[in-house]
Formats: sequence, structure tokens, C-alpha cells
Amino acid sequence: MLGRTDRSLLGIWWWTVDRWLLMTAIMLMVIGTLMVMAASPPVATRISLPEFHFVWRQLVYLMPAAGAVFILSLMTPRMIRILSLLGLCGVIGLMSLTLVLGAEVKGATRWITIGPLNLQPSEFAKPLFAIVCAWLLSLWREGEDFPGWAWATGLAGVIVAILILQPDIGMTAVIALTWGFQMFLAGMPLLLVIIAVALAPLALILAYYNLSHVQARIDKFFDGGSMQSDLSIRSFADGGLLGVGPGDGKIKEYLPDAHADFIFSVAAEEYGLLVCLLIIALYGFMVLRGFERSAARDNLFCLIAGAGLAMQFGVQAAIHMASSVDLIPTKGMTLPLISYGGSSLLASGITIGMLLALTRRRLRDGGLDG
Repeated sequence: MLGRTDRSLLGIWWWTVDRWLLMTAIMLMVIGTLMVMAASPPVATRISLPEFHFVWRQLVYLMPAAGAVFILSLMTPRMIRILSLLGLCGVIGLMSLTLVLGAEVKGATRWITIGPLNLQPSEFAKPLFAIVCAWLLSLWREGEDFPGWAWATGLAGVIVAILILQPDIGMTAVIALTWGFQMFLAGMPLLLVIIAVALAPLALILAYYNLSHVQARIDKFFDGGSMQSDLSIRSFADGGLLGVGPGDGKIKEYLPDAHADFIFSVAAEEYGLLVCLLIIALYGFMVLRGFERSAARDNLFCLIAGAGLAMQFGVQAAIHMASSVDLIPTKGMTLPLISYGGSSLLASGITIGMLLALTRRRLRDGGLDG
């Protein structure tokens, strides 16, 4: 239906977009929908909501998330840069407002209500920061007098400061890793890389002694874990290789955040180790394919931005799965495209859409460069 000679907008998109990345994202969305259908009814029943309350809400957010993937993937790198710069300015403003107007949930003020929407602005800061940081660093490497590294560092510092005040240590780690990774790709000297790695434990120690929320989670982790962690580990043991069967899991009836922070545990119990390995493989493929396609571009901005988006997508998934098996303290971080959550789903859609836009193959006339 869309021949190679088709020069319509949709035709050009179909023959230039990376369909492997696109299909992987669609598979994760489908798995996410199935998992929310399995994990959320017991949670909804416990808090006196209709049984499929979270399922319908997830489907409502899935449509604009899929739309964001498609619309953003149509854009040129230039359009992505401009949109990200404007969007990040607005998101930083909303993040600042959460400190004043945000409601406290589980010891943190990360959410703000805008009309009927309850948003977590920091979710959107991740992809937007990766794009703007890559833009600044590419200007630095390609220009002689512009101190892009200093602007990128200052921008990361502002976002990290707001996240610490919320506090949101998991998101802080993602932003810091994104900045460090992109600085490394841009040619940061190895000595500075070693210094940054050495300072990471110091930052964690400072957070432990100055943030009671962080201290409580770390203490609970070293004291043997929380009730949620114990139930999560048990779900992996009960699920075994093939799982107990769709809908037959019991641990989700007791996990308070089975549909969000511990959805990987529900997958382990109901579908078993093989499906968990499939999910891990999909995230791994998304990251490696994103790296490979970004490196194939002859544009420094596309390389740094695309690799940064792929890296933070994988890091967030790794943090979620590591906390599910009690390798790290629970972080309250969602599994991208799978966990319940409107902000998380929309932000993941934005991430994938931008990654697809930056990794699209060039036409012979160079029409996609911008």
C-alpha cells in the first residue's frame, strides 16, 4: 500500500522509521495493557473503586501515548530540539510548583493537579532534558566558543536540586546518569569521568543523612526489606518457570502497588520466568538497537540525543526490576510502557517517539536532516 516511490508524509515515514524499534515499543505496550488488566483489579477493589477502574484509565492514556509516538516520530531533529527546549522550560516550572502546591504522597511531593489531570512533571523532564543536553553538548563540540558543557551541567544541577527537594532519588539518579553518559559521548576527559564516578557514593551518603525519606528506605532495605519486597520475592518463587496462569496470581491481592511499582512481580507469578526474560530481552533490544541506530547517523546531536534516550529508558526499567527482586531499595519507579500511570505512559511515549525521529534513515536528498 505504501510503495517505495510514495513521497507522501506517511509514505516517507514508513520507509525511513526504524520498524524494529517501533514493533518493540508496540509489544511492550500490549504487554503493559495485559499486565494492568491482571494486576489492577485487586488494587481497585481494596480501595473501593470499580474493578476495572485502573484498566480503563490506562487505556485512556494509552491513546495519547501512542499518538505521541507517531506524531513525534514524524518530526525532524530541528523540530524535536525546539519542542524539547520549550517543553523543558514549562516542565521545570511545574516541578517547582510541586514543592509549593503538590500533595505529599508517601513522603514526597512529586505530583501536581491541573484541571482533571494529576501529573508527575519529573517524568516528562527525562526525555526533554536528554534532548536539550545533547543539543548544548553538540553546540559545544561543533563550535569553538560556546561553553555547552557548562550550560548542560548547570541545567542538570537545577533539575537535580528540584528533584532532591521533592525528594525523588530514583529520578535524580536517572537524570544524573543521563548527563554523565551524554557528557562522556561528547568527549568529557576520562579523569572527569573517574571523579564523577567517585563522587556518586558521596552523594548517596549525603542523601542518607539529610533526607529522612531516603534514610528510612535504606534502613528498611538493610534490615531485611519491607512487606512489599518480601511479597515481591515470593511472587518469583511461586511463579517458577511458567507461572501459575493468567489471573490466578495471589500475591497481587496483598501488594499495595501491584499495578505500578511491582507489576514485574505480578508478571513473574502469573506468567513465570520465561515471560520475565522476554520482557528483559525486549528492553535490552530497545536499548542496543537505539545505540546502534544513533551511532549510524552522521549527526553528532542525533548520536548523543538518541543514545541518551535509549540509555535512560533502559536504566528506568533496570531500576524497577532490580527493586522488584530486592537488589536495591524500593524506588517507586514505574516499568516503562508496562506499569500503570498516565504520566509514566505519556513520558515513555514521548521518549520512543523522539528516539524514532532521531534514528530515522536519511533520504538520498538529505531531507530529514534539520
